Amino acid sequence: MRILLVEDEDEMANLLRSALARHSIVVDHAASLEIAREACLSHTHDAVLLDRKLPDGEGLSLIPELRRQNPAMPIIVLSALGSLDNRVTGLDEGADDYLAKPFSVDELMARLRAILRRPAQMQSETLTIGTLDFEPEHSAVRINGEPIDLPRRELLALEALIKRAGRTVSRDTLEQAVYGFDDDIASNALDAHLSRLRRKLAAAHVEIHAIRGIGYLLREIQ
Repeated sequence: MRILLVEDEDEMANLLRSALARHSIVVDHAASLEIAREACLSHTHDAVLLDRKLPDGEGLSLIPELRRQNPAMPIIVLSALGSLDNRVTGLDEGADDYLAKPFSVDELMARLRAILRRPAQMQSETLTIGTLDFEPEHSAVRINGEPIDLPRRELLALEALIKRAGRTVSRDTLEQAVYGFDDDIASNALDAHLSRLRRKLAAAHVEIHAIRGIGYLLREIQ
């Protein structure tokens, strides 16, 4: 899952990024409307967390643009403007939910889960290849019926690959699935994650096949 966080307060942004990362969510952080617009053009997001008081304008002004790109995009406004009138204004402007600051991160995660349980957003199916099972909704991985824990980056890489099992996935696509657009990525970071993941998947009779100069292919070992 990839979320756009539009928030200009560094402390709040870092807190939310850490909380979301613990749930295997990739976060693109934008500290202004201008950066948010650039992020929307370069990546596809599953949801948006939107502050109102931004250095270059009112956060609610971004909602019509987001809706034009994706009418079903879940948008939660996070704002210190928490009066009843402000909350009503935010919802009337097109937000799906409105959470006044300060708020509990646990409550935010619960509201985000509720929005993403909508039928268009649900991914309740289990994806299977070899003896590997993956449940996207719960980020649950099993090999030979036994649950295994994967670090967040490996889990994100696996999700991108298994959703396209049997098809070549470009390196750019994988990097976009694993890293936020403002992450500092070492040149060999993705290779390191895939190398560790490849060793773990061997027990499931599954391999990550590298296609030189093109990308990677998740396939069952016959």
